[in-house]
Amino acid sequence: MIPLPDFRDCTVVVVGDIILDRYIWGDVGRISPEAPVPVVRVRRKTMNLGGAGNVALNLKGLGCQQILIGTSGDDADGARITDILKQEQIQHHVITILDHPTTTKTRVIGQSQQLVRLDEEAAEPVSTETASHLLACFDTALSSAKAVILSDYGKGVVTQAVAAHIIEACKSRKIPVFVDPKGVRWEKYRGAFCMTPNSAELDRVAPYTDEATLAHQAAKTMARLALQHLLVTRGSQGMSLFSKGKNTIGIPAEAREVYDVSGAGDTVIATISAAVAAGIPIKDGAALANMAAGIVIGKIGTQPIDRAELKQAIQGTLLADTEKIVSKEQALKRLADWRSKEDRIVFTNGCFDILHVGHIKLLHAAAAQGDRLIIGLNSDRSVQRLKGKKRPIVPQEERAALLSSIKGVDLVVLFEEATPRQLIDAFKPDVLVKGGDYTTQTVVGHDIVQAYGGKVVIVPLVEGVSTTRVIASINTSQVAR
Repeated sequence: MIPLPDFRDCTVVVVGDIILDRYIWGDVGRISPEAPVPVVRVRRKTMNLGGAGNVALNLKGLGCQQILIGTSGDDADGARITDILKQEQIQHHVITILDHPTTTKTRVIGQSQQLVRLDEEAAEPVSTETASHLLACFDTALSSAKAVILSDYGKGVVTQAVAAHIIEACKSRKIPVFVDPKGVRWEKYRGAFCMTPNSAELDRVAPYTDEATLAHQAAKTMARLALQHLLVTRGSQGMSLFSKGKNTIGIPAEAREVYDVSGAGDTVIATISAAVAAGIPIKDGAALANMAAGIVIGKIGTQPIDRAELKQAIQGTLLADTEKIVSKEQALKRLADWRSKEDRIVFTNGCFDILHVGHIKLLHAAAAQGDRLIIGLNSDRSVQRLKGKKRPIVPQEERAALLSSIKGVDLVVLFEEATPRQLIDAFKPDVLVKGGDYTTQTVVGHDIVQAYGGKVVIVPLVEGVSTTRVIASINTSQVAR
């Protein structure tokens, strides 16, 4: 089993192109009479950080300390990037460039499929003045760094001068630099510790036809650019790690359904950088990165990895039914299939910390209300906000595993918020179930469900049974001893 390091003491500096990813989500029901294109009925709009911003989000998800350095335009989208960074509590130095648009990618999603992407950008290299400002911020941040990432999306931040300064500064301090390259002019990355191109990017720079020529071209590229390592991501063929003076390590792809590859490269470079910064061998870091990428491609839209998800994947063979433990986006796809079969959808939620007979009764009663039962499970952070820093007793991946093993449970979906209101609004269950310590009017989401004709069911409690009492009983027993 690959060890999952404690990343909390690892600071990784990310320098690169920050992108605003905007998503327009909707349903497609007909073709436009004006042109042969689908008509999308817009349901919601969301915004995420992309590019170097998504790399920083992945580092945060793993538990690292992160410092993001980049640029934005002097416009509303630039202000949104700043707002998201503050909301996510990511330490950052974002330089505003006047008369310059923020790089923005707008994707229209219909029926869980990307229909079109609209790009707004001006990709010319940053000015000498802006580059100097960026490097001044970098030099300050470097004092705490254990690894550095150059996230080059070809939007102008990672110039020859910027890359050379960063790589040279890190070499003198023996800090590894990881590069996600762009384009075909890779000379500016010379001297980096590791580069992480995908197979198409490598093929454009060093064409290959089979495994033998791939190994030959990888070795030539590493020698020409004075690299220590080259990690090539190869889609369904997994990854190949080439290291100076060592045999090639092939890492098979994780067998998962692919929903969206957006941001997978960001996850790969964030994970392998964090792993090396934490002191584990690069081959294990590559394996972790492969596993993390396998998780994020199962999500719709640009979404970062989460440490709990990665831990769950590592422990996958120990879990009861990992196919039932899904993201919100994966759940929506399953729901669409179930509804096409006219299945009756039931939803309940809770912390389920120290599973007891009361929980089992609630879940069996909930399952009896319909054809499919979805559980909204408070994440560890959500439980802490609700019940204090000493809770939960049982971590979220184990709570999810236990719930997934219960007969009648079809899906378990973790949520970070204090309440499951967002899940209920998205899933629109036919039946909403809660325990007898609630009334219909105090159940979160009752108004949503009743507004479209659904019903709320209250299941009586098992008298004298609760997680609080179980914990109190354990504490009493310990005192008695």
